[in-house]
Amino acid sequence: MLSQNRFGRFNFGKAILLGGVCTAILTGCNQSPTDDPDTIDGAVGGDTVAMKTVAITAIVEHPALDDVRKGVIDELNEAGFKDGENLTVNFQSAQGNTATAGQIAKQFVADAPDVIVAIATPSAQSVAASTSSIPLVFSAVTDPVAAKLVPTLDGSGTNVTGASDALPYEPQIELMRQIIPELKNVGYVYSPGEVNSTIILKNLKEKLTPLGINVLEAPAQRSNDIAMAARSLEGKVDMIYTSTDNNVVSAYESLYQIARESKIPLIASDTSSVERGAVAALGVDYYELGRETGKIVVRILNGEKAGAIPVYTPQALNLYVSPKHAEEEGITLSQAVIDKAKEVVE
Repeated sequence: MLSQNRFGRFNFGKAILLGGVCTAILTGCNQSPTDDPDTIDGAVGGDTVAMKTVAITAIVEHPALDDVRKGVIDELNEAGFKDGENLTVNFQSAQGNTATAGQIAKQFVADAPDVIVAIATPSAQSVAASTSSIPLVFSAVTDPVAAKLVPTLDGSGTNVTGASDALPYEPQIELMRQIIPELKNVGYVYSPGEVNSTIILKNLKEKLTPLGINVLEAPAQRSNDIAMAARSLEGKVDMIYTSTDNNVVSAYESLYQIARESKIPLIASDTSSVERGAVAALGVDYYELGRETGKIVVRILNGEKAGAIPVYTPQALNLYVSPKHAEEEGITLSQAVIDKAKEVVE
């Protein structure tokens, strides 16, 4: 009898022989290939194909993290692991709640998939705290060492590896000064409970202070606090810099509204934020980051150990700009900045 569990994997009941024994006529009592719960019937000649399961979790759903997930699944499909055929994918979002992230992690571990993909630091930390045996591939984690996911980027020697979205700070600072040449005060809205964001704050201060540029921090514990935090910077800063902080990105429209009203330009490190109100963003392509993450998952599904695979860090950065948002937020983008952009958002 066929039954389907939470992941959609198929398990076959043990074949039971009633009232009979193997006779001398039979050459042996061999188990059918389809009695293996990790195989499915092949299309030709009754061959069997290994059925794999990949569980994916994200701390929240927003454009950048959604692009990562899409990239992972597309890479798996291209490598021959097709959802619904020889692969089952289960996705769960924590909806921005770290307690929910912990619950999802525990359920995934109980279900024992072949690989768990955790998108963003809080979800990755929750999974890492729940298992030391199931391969964990993180993605969109800015500093996996500081987040205590891996001891080194060169190969953890544990069950954990993944893809970082760490950015060099110098190009970000250069962009800020190109857009606002007389830059003196930078506002930073962030979630104090998110490791990625606190690390970026620390590094911004270290990089900007020697240049005579102050960083004014505006912490926001929840997405609902983002607008109030931004409002606290009104009249105090020349611009607001936003990172890939998940609470901030998920509430970017409210930040954009304050930026328009207060004439404070938003400059981001998440390129998808330009469509949602930022003047400019210099960052990684999150879909491509997802593809690279997917390549790591494929390697593990093909037998490699997670701990032997180095953490991937992107090298290329893309510039997105919006002259329209610049005008709304009280500045004009120079043609030199516009000409450098990979994409101009109208």
